[in-house]
Amino acid sequence: MRYTPVTCALALGLACVSSVVSGQKSDTQLDPRSVQLVVQGNALAAEGNLDGANDLIESALVRDPRNRSAYVSLARIAQKQELNGKAIRLYREALKIEPNDLSALAGQGEAMVAKGAVEKAKENLARIEKLCLNRCDEQVQLAAVIAKGPPQTVLTAKNAPTTPPVEEKN
Repeated sequence: MRYTPVTCALALGLACVSSVVSGQKSDTQLDPRSVQLVVQGNALAAEGNLDGANDLIESALVRDPRNRSAYVSLARIAQKQELNGKAIRLYREALKIEPNDLSALAGQGEAMVAKGAVEKAKENLARIEKLCLNRCDEQVQLAAVIAKGPPQTVLTAKNAPTTPPVEEKN
């Protein structure tokens, strides 16, 4: 008889806690609307509408900031627009969510090569080699980009003189 009020209070508390926990969304479950927006954005990007694709995928990130594929898709769009610094940052965001994402590692490496940071890209290639037991597509692709080297415009910009040449007057 003495324990009945205590037992009822504990049972009520347990019921409240368990209902709150079961009502929460798990961390691995993404908002379905966010996933759908990424798919639509990728379709627009494939058609060449990069601005429209960018808008849709950014909307997907607003709905669910844990959507790693949205960061990767935005980074690919940035690379197509030759915004490699932005692409590197977006790939970094994707890698914060999943550090072993081969697609993000390879894409970031490619963007680094385009910026002229070949040594950093080689670090990404080393990480990919550790993750892939057999040769995987990302490893082959990034190795080919590194072997090709940065674009000629990046190389000439690094070697360009900081002051304009002085013209002699005759």
